[in-house]
Amino acid sequence: MSLKKIIAIILSFGPGIFAIGYTIGTGSVTSMIVAGSTYGMQLLWVLLLSCVFSGILMFVYGNYALITGETALYGFKKHLKYGKLIAILIIVGITFGQWNSLMGILGISSNIIYELIALNFPQFSNYQYEVVLTIAILIMGLFYSLILVGKYNFFERILIIFVSIMGLSFIISLFFVYPLSTDVIKGLVPSIPDVPGGKMMVAAFVGTTMAAATFLSRPLFVKGKGWTINHLKQQKNDSILAAALVFFISASIMAVACGALFHQGNPVTKVLDMANTLEPVAGNFAVTLFFFGTLSAGLSSIFPCLLIAPLLLADYQSGVLDTNSKQFRGITFIACLVALIVPVFGSNPIQMQILSQVFNVFVLPLVILGIILMVNNKKVMKGFKTGIAINIGLFAALFFSCIISYNGIVALTEYF
Repeated sequence: MSLKKIIAIILSFGPGIFAIGYTIGTGSVTSMIVAGSTYGMQLLWVLLLSCVFSGILMFVYGNYALITGETALYGFKKHLKYGKLIAILIIVGITFGQWNSLMGILGISSNIIYELIALNFPQFSNYQYEVVLTIAILIMGLFYSLILVGKYNFFERILIIFVSIMGLSFIISLFFVYPLSTDVIKGLVPSIPDVPGGKMMVAAFVGTTMAAATFLSRPLFVKGKGWTINHLKQQKNDSILAAALVFFISASIMAVACGALFHQGNPVTKVLDMANTLEPVAGNFAVTLFFFGTLSAGLSSIFPCLLIAPLLLADYQSGVLDTNSKQFRGITFIACLVALIVPVFGSNPIQMQILSQVFNVFVLPLVILGIILMVNNKKVMKGFKTGIAINIGLFAALFFSCIISYNGIVALTEYF
């Protein structure tokens, strides 16, 4: 395998890279670290199930787009009885969840850059609030200007770079600190930690791994890639690969946190705690690596989070995203302002992240139910039949998402 070939393979990896960008952001890094350091590998089964279901849903949403030539929300509006209402609820729910995440992401990323600056230039350490806010404004300004000039391929390439750095950083950290194999096996047996915040953690886990945004945006990205009905096989492989990578990267983060922190009894409340605990085990290199990983995770999620509201609206209206329209520029600008809320008020970004992930769960049953109705409608699917195995997977995913949503409601009532 020459380097050229490897790069070609990575670049041919299509819409799945957006799936990883959406799924593994600072939200999942935070959830995995908190879970790994607090419960060890006990929640590995939730991660595995979420990734299997995510793969199925990406595949089904992608196929729907290739076979019918329509995007998801537009299809719901057109073919389902209460489709308009379902579509609007989904848009509001996902935008709310993703914009919440954006605040947390920006808060955490700016804090990390601040820590790196303060380590090297101690004179800034008295001005944490000002420095963090300045960094946050610079990051959003940069991303907004990139969005104004950018095209699909451009976003895709930048994401690929960030996601690769992130994946590598976490997997290399795993060689320094790893959990016991018995912990891993136990983690595959379903159980919910019987402690305060245990239910909330399970819901946040599913909210971050089975992100509804990933499935709904799939048709737009598949179309953006220029794929047609002749690309069904590629679309299938892309879904499987994306789900598998999400599982491996997330599991390695959880494992690093479990190996480094769980057995020492140090649960994490800040991303920076994580680095401090890694240091004695793996030295300064691992900390820097971990910072870069978390930062790339954050930055790779900013694009998808900014794009989500205009994507969903475009999907609902016509199924085509026009990145030059006033609507597109206006909505992304509002999203940039919303993102600055956490840095401006200087609030704790970690709490914000976990809460926003829980909110993401409530839209899931609608998103799954909608696509089940669509892909089993012969007229809509132009005679393509959805297999029994896929249907079993979809109904299992629906059942799973309902249980987790109920779990999430219970968790939120306990929290507030």
